[in-house]
Amino acid sequence: MIELEERGVVTLLRMVAGKGNALNLEFTQALDECLQSLERGPTKAVVLTGHGAVFGAGVDLPALVGGGPDYVRRFVPRMVAGFERLVTFSKPLVAAVNGHAIAGGAIIMLACDQRILARGKARVGLTEIRVGVEFPSWALEIARFATPPEHLATLILSGRTWPPEEALTRGLVDELVDADRLIERACDVASELAAIPSAVYAATKRALRKPLCDSARQLTAAEGSALVEMWCAAETLQSVADFAARHIGRKS
Repeated sequence: MIELEERGVVTLLRMVAGKGNALNLEFTQALDECLQSLERGPTKAVVLTGHGAVFGAGVDLPALVGGGPDYVRRFVPRMVAGFERLVTFSKPLVAAVNGHAIAGGAIIMLACDQRILARGKARVGLTEIRVGVEFPSWALEIARFATPPEHLATLILSGRTWPPEEALTRGLVDELVDADRLIERACDVASELAAIPSAVYAATKRALRKPLCDSARQLTAAEGSALVEMWCAAETLQSVADFAARHIGRKS
């Protein structure tokens, strides 16, 4: 599910969970544990990337529907904890977006410090509203933090996805590069950030993201189990099943 490669002071973390790095219980747990280990370890910075034509395809919808409410009640808190882990990761974290970054995959991308996208056929966007699920507070606050205010409502409420050039225009990514230079460029950016004294970087990043974290934690506490139960509702799972039937397996 995860491959690690050391590139000087930078660790390249490649997500290789199935065809699309779809978020399920096993993968979210593996990514969380890997980030914890890297945060404790000697690496100075991390580059996060995917494989093939996909960076992250979002939630594993068939697993959600097939597992039903019991699975949902275990999965959603695990996914939310994973988003928090990404946001609070104290070292430089650079996304090398090799392909599609959709829904939860886009949230993973937006949680990174810098986001570099390969030119090509990738689509980037948040489709949760079209799937028929409510945004967890951590996901919504990550999007609010990372997206220019003038583009946030369209990103959230339209459920649209955009090609690389428009993703750059809308501020969803910081830079576009040719696909064959993506990893090299991301590692260069991560190395530049790694040269900053680690304690200074961590403290500055923590201060910068404090409003995001405070808001997400307060909202999560206030909603209690309501969000999870909404995801468990029969009409929600039917909407997810319908969306999966229409879209999974399509070629982009």
